[in-house]
Amino acid sequence: MSIHRADSLGGRAAIVGIGATEFSKDSGRSELKLAVEAVRAALDDAGLTPADVDGLVTFTMDTSPEITVAQAAGIGELSFFSRVHYGGGAACATVQQAALAVASGVAEVVVCYRAFNERSGRRFGSGVQRREPSAEGTALGWNLPAGLLTPASWVAMAAQRYLHTYGLTPDAFGHVAVTDRRHAARNPAAYFYGRPITLAEHAASRWIVEPLRLLDCCQETDGGQAIVVTSTERARSLRRPPAVITAAAQGAGRAQEQMTSFYRDDLTGLPEMGVVARQLWRTAGLAPADIDVAILYDHFTPFVLMQLEEFGFCGPGEAADFVAADALPLNTHGGQLGEAYLHGMNGIAEAVRQLRGSSVNQVPDAARVLVTAGTGVPTSGLILGADG
Repeated sequence: MSIHRADSLGGRAAIVGIGATEFSKDSGRSELKLAVEAVRAALDDAGLTPADVDGLVTFTMDTSPEITVAQAAGIGELSFFSRVHYGGGAACATVQQAALAVASGVAEVVVCYRAFNERSGRRFGSGVQRREPSAEGTALGWNLPAGLLTPASWVAMAAQRYLHTYGLTPDAFGHVAVTDRRHAARNPAAYFYGRPITLAEHAASRWIVEPLRLLDCCQETDGGQAIVVTSTERARSLRRPPAVITAAAQGAGRAQEQMTSFYRDDLTGLPEMGVVARQLWRTAGLAPADIDVAILYDHFTPFVLMQLEEFGFCGPGEAADFVAADALPLNTHGGQLGEAYLHGMNGIAEAVRQLRGSSVNQVPDAARVLVTAGTGVPTSGLILGADG
């Protein structure tokens, strides 16, 4: 059972630096080099040096260990290092881990990073090719013989049920794709800069796995992103206005699997994100109407709609109309559909830019931003706020 009270982490740590490599389809360098470039860029953004860092957090899927990144980036001793599991579900949890370390005094400056050659190297979209035996792999074993081999096929199962339950067509997913690409078209860092799409183009894109079309699926990217976290008190003396970690949460639901939770009573929602949502609202003391911008994990468009419903921005089955009405600024960097697929870490950076007032698609007076991590897996989320 998840907790039923607000936690005490909120407001005790802040993001003070963000840094990234370029986002490409062929980086031409190692994943370690990408990680180090992103870490150094984030530290420079914060006005800090490698010598200031005493903690590192990344994903279990990352190929660049904390001690190797520390050595290559010129970081000295580490008092804290940590990794978070479940792919993209780890994104916001890396910041939560950093905030916990800072708030407890275990570390003073923690850098979260993610770097991969996901297009030119291992392509996650190609699905299961080889895997070491594990308990969690057993769940996949029930579905692989039926032909469910890729992330798109796993999501398609839930997406089809969602459409059936609410009497919708696959066109409902197009509003998310169009919104993301509209924002990406104005973002020079985005792969799809200058290339918006229409609903008609979404509907004309080829099927990947029905009811998912090509434009419902995020791109594949080479790149790195890093985030610097320190105490709120120290943050106020640094180069950039702090993005205060108002609330941070992780969540796993009942009957949880990795992308294949098909034996739940209902496939039309994301219970793990519901766990995250309840804890974020409790700790922050906020409600959906208080959020100025939402950066929602968008590896596949249907799960963006389900997230909006889990967080209470709209009722079940109503999210497509909610997005079509532009009722909430959504994925203002272009998301993973439009900017880059960096396992959600680039979305955290966009939330920071919104609070700084430096986004290319700036929302006036943005003071509270919701960020979510990967869906369909145990996941995480953040509410970031302006200081004061």
